[in-house]
Amino acid sequence: MRLTELLSPEDLILDFDPIDKWDSVGRLVDHLLEMGRIPEEEHDTIREAVLARERSMSTGMEHGIAIPHAAVDGVENLAVALGIVKSEGGLNFESIDGQPARFVVLLVIPKTQKLLHIRTLADVARILAKDEVRERLLSAESAESAWYALRSGEA
Repeated sequence: MRLTELLSPEDLILDFDPIDKWDSVGRLVDHLLEMGRIPEEEHDTIREAVLARERSMSTGMEHGIAIPHAAVDGVENLAVALGIVKSEGGLNFESIDGQPARFVVLLVIPKTQKLLHIRTLADVARILAKDEVRERLLSAESAESAWYALRSGEA
């Protein structure tokens, strides 16, 4: 499944400016709730599952990418949101390369779909690993142009 099939422009948050990585998770989970992507009754469970996963091991990758995620009961469909941190300093995500995160991709995966979990993590990392895609995302003026930047990276 393509990333742009999972994300619509409304799932992309430009000028994402959380206080820290913990705040970024809360804001992205809230965004999924506001967009109707997750059930209201599962909101707190999802937030806690993602935070617990993050406490066990940072999901900060390389190239300014962080992919906080959790496989959760009570969720029927994969839910994805992307926060783009445009401030030069980025966001400390305790990344493997020590660099701040500029792209925070929240993945909420139904616990029953482990294979989807692994494939989606790999797809996100593959697309965002492309310099051109990251540059286009950071310079995007609208959620639509950011979405098209992701789409170009899938080609």
